[in-house]
Amino acid sequence: MEQNNKRPDIGFVWRITDDVLRDTFKKNEIGEVILPFVVVRRIDCILEPVNDKVLAAYNNFKDKVADDKLDPILRKATGGMKFYNTSRHTLTSLLDDSKNIGINFDNYLNGFSPEVKEILKNFQFDKVVARLTRNGLLYQMIRAVAALDFSPERYDNHDMGYVFEELIRISNEQSNETAGEHFTPRDVIRLMSAILFTPDKEMLNKRGIIRTIFDPTCGTGGMVNLGKQFIFDMCDDENRPTIQTFGQELNEQSYAIAKSEALITGEDARNIRLGNSLSNDQFQSNRFNYIMANPPYGVTWKKDQAFVLNESLDPNGRFSAGTPRISDGQLLFLQHMISKMESDGSRIAVVTNGSPLFSGSAGSGESNIRKWIIENDWLEAIVALPNDLFYNTGIGTYIWFLTNRKSTERRGKVQLINATGICHPAKKSLGSKRSDILTDDVEKILKLYLDFEENDNCRIFPNNYFGSYELTVCQPKRDENGKILFKRNGQREIAKTDTESIAIGTDWKEYFANEVLPHIDKDSWVDISKTKVNYEINFTRYFYKHEQLPSSAEVATAITEREKKIQELVSTLFS
Repeated sequence: MEQNNKRPDIGFVWRITDDVLRDTFKKNEIGEVILPFVVVRRIDCILEPVNDKVLAAYNNFKDKVADDKLDPILRKATGGMKFYNTSRHTLTSLLDDSKNIGINFDNYLNGFSPEVKEILKNFQFDKVVARLTRNGLLYQMIRAVAALDFSPERYDNHDMGYVFEELIRISNEQSNETAGEHFTPRDVIRLMSAILFTPDKEMLNKRGIIRTIFDPTCGTGGMVNLGKQFIFDMCDDENRPTIQTFGQELNEQSYAIAKSEALITGEDARNIRLGNSLSNDQFQSNRFNYIMANPPYGVTWKKDQAFVLNESLDPNGRFSAGTPRISDGQLLFLQHMISKMESDGSRIAVVTNGSPLFSGSAGSGESNIRKWIIENDWLEAIVALPNDLFYNTGIGTYIWFLTNRKSTERRGKVQLINATGICHPAKKSLGSKRSDILTDDVEKILKLYLDFEENDNCRIFPNNYFGSYELTVCQPKRDENGKILFKRNGQREIAKTDTESIAIGTDWKEYFANEVLPHIDKDSWVDISKTKVNYEINFTRYFYKHEQLPSSAEVATAITEREKKIQELVSTLFS
């Protein structure tokens, strides 16, 4: 059985930690040092074959053309790469002059093209270098990193992605990141990709077409990159489409990694942008064919509150359907993603915990957002994932799939898939990750989705199944003689109010008359003006299996049989 999440050897982390960084940097700071150095070393290895050509071109043209004219000349000298270094140094050559390591390393870093300099700036690499220099460790660090072979011949882009992931995972573990700040394992992304892209296989398997993938909380960029690779693997080699990836990230370090990976793999690094997607949307006018994300959950949006609430007042704003409780912004990100759908059709996959399914009562922001999504017929399917799939949290998670171009058979319906048991124990636990979704597991879950048939693991409901009316039932106040009391305006005084929840489509008058009124004051009434609509998806209830308890006669028989066996055993022992 093939594992989808390869484990790279990153023993060099501990070697560098032991040999160079220990006692100077705290455990939770190791990632901040090693990650940017690994990025620099990767770029250094890629540029090694073209350094001489770039340096020759630079020396030939630096005083003859303006900087904006020089940049394309230097890119051409690399053979088409989107980055370069004009310094006479490499990480290896720096080791030849230990006395001037600081000056030469600064010269080396300043020789990088603007895109690489921006990446290092967001790593706050200058502070790392300054601290190493103060402690007399810069030469040792460069020597340790220069010994690593991250050449494309040894590590292709796919393998290098695994190295970055493992480094980030370890960094997050040592920093005690919260559950909402984890990154998404590859097996989960593969499942997301399978359900997101497989329905469009025929459409995608065409050379010449251009499709876009966007992640508004892109982290280190793994989700869009793996999504792109899934499409390529799914299509014939001669019919591969052009896939453009886009992402926005709030964390500067994660942004730096995502941007560096885009740069190294030949993507347009300008499509990776820094900023808060909720309050500083960097893609306001963009729409995308595919949108996939694992936004933070259980994380407050208080710092964005003023901006979000202001936009929610705009009928054409992203958050006009409602705002969730301040402690959890998942449904804000979902609304943001919906706002990025192409008018002629997009598909969305988003990971959440259980809260967006049912949190909030009738009339709440959460309920109103679910109502908006379901009544617009955008919700296609939800998959309940196994526990212990993520590195930093073991809580229950779900993948929502939305689209504004449902197939005919799916229109007006929502498919729920219970995949909580479709996984395998991980060969090795990594943090909280103790389960893996293997290739055959992905195929089983994908088949449940594609078959679109009800069974033990699949339920299909009409949209209005998830909606209900909350009726306010008022009971009249009476005096000691049992007469109803009235206010001055002629309205009846109320002694007590209760609420009743009934499914949308139910005749509320008939329900009230038959199910409620016989059990309360016969003059009670429903205050229609206070009726609220609630939408929730109670996933567990839909897959609950009632276990028939044994009858009293069966229990009595079992007790009798047990007593008989005990008596026979006693007789045998003392005979």
